[in-house]
Amino acid sequence: MKRLVVLTGAGVSEESGIATFRGSNGLWENHRIEDVASPAGWNKNPALVLEFYNQRRKQILAAQPNQAHSALARLEERFEVQIITQNIDDLHERAGSTRVLHLHGEIKKARSTADENLILSLTGERLDIGDLCPKGAQLRPHIVWFGEAVPMIETAIEITRTADIFLVAGTGLQVYPAASLIDFIPDSCQRYLIDPNDVFIPRHYRFRRIVEKAGKGMEIFSKEILENN
Repeated sequence: MKRLVVLTGAGVSEESGIATFRGSNGLWENHRIEDVASPAGWNKNPALVLEFYNQRRKQILAAQPNQAHSALARLEERFEVQIITQNIDDLHERAGSTRVLHLHGEIKKARSTADENLILSLTGERLDIGDLCPKGAQLRPHIVWFGEAVPMIETAIEITRTADIFLVAGTGLQVYPAASLIDFIPDSCQRYLIDPNDVFIPRHYRFRRIVEKAGKGMEIFSKEILENN
């Protein structure tokens, strides 16, 4: 069974109604990124940060997997599929994908401010000031903020090295270190990119481009690899 490794970004969840947040003005939902997605923002106003993610969590809990999520889950019938996602939602899992690595954290989990290895699942949509971990410290969103290390990147690199087919879907490869994963794709690997926008990748990377949104693009991609593998 061939191994299909998929790097997904915000464009995959956009058709589920989940906003990509960062607008052309550099703001997320009218907030400066530094205020709601950085350690400095957390130290300055943790209540604002918690409320920002409470709203994101509420939106994600109400969303449903779309055609792209479902297509990736179905491909597990024919391929060993490993998803590496930059998304903090759980729509891949809800669609049925069984191997999902979250590079930037998970909105439905919280982390202790006293012990970064103490991670708890959340049952509701809110995380507030006064919600403490078992060690008595405030809980924060289990999200990788700007300026923080991406602890799962080395695991993602090792997964990428094993790919027979590598797909990039719904990301413009602008965010590092996630974008650097394409440097670790094996030479013999089949490579695909699904995105409606003009994503810059040097020609020598040899990507087959599917210029569509994720849902339609996954339909084209699935048909092609099922016919050719």
